[in-house]
Amino acid sequence: MVLALELVGTFAFAVSGALLAVKKGFDIVGSLLLASLAGLGGGVIRDVMLAQGVPTAFGAPLYLIPVALAVLVVFVRLIREDRLRRTLLAFDAVGLSLFCVMGSFIAYEAGLNPVACVLLGVTTAVGGGALRDVVANEVPQIFNPDGVYAAPAFLGAAATTTALELGIFNAFAAVGIAAGIFVIRFLALKFRWRVPLAVLRPGPVR
Repeated sequence: MVLALELVGTFAFAVSGALLAVKKGFDIVGSLLLASLAGLGGGVIRDVMLAQGVPTAFGAPLYLIPVALAVLVVFVRLIREDRLRRTLLAFDAVGLSLFCVMGSFIAYEAGLNPVACVLLGVTTAVGGGALRDVVANEVPQIFNPDGVYAAPAFLGAAATTTALELGIFNAFAAVGIAAGIFVIRFLALKFRWRVPLAVLRPGPVR
């Protein structure tokens, strides 16, 4: 279950990276770079923080397959760049919803406390997307006040950790939580939900 969900999440995030490369007018090498950062970056950050040896993405070549596949399907336009931003954000939402669940689960299996599991789940979910956007000279989605990004990841990580603590976490729970987080992220984008700005009443810019 863990492997399957991670591979699906990796593919979804990698597609978002490849689509961003299309938006930026990058070549195939740039597409591969952004897809790799988006698809594998969050998991690498998680594994480095867990300090359990070589990150899974480097130790298991299997994780490179969804990245290469994502670049290929975008290259041959099986996933088209029509309405590019909407498509990119849809795949990014899939990756976010799956990775917040998997990140928390892997942290829990490593013996971390519940708070650390939630934080590592969020880091896994937003890390790859942040690396992708920074390298492409875009404002990372986590800093965009429109269409709440980190908040759904926190909810998914917290729900996963709670289910693990209660002993009710299984494949159905994982898919259900991920689906719920995807819906929340989709609704946030559709209705342009916002998170509060850094200051309650910002004054005039000087």
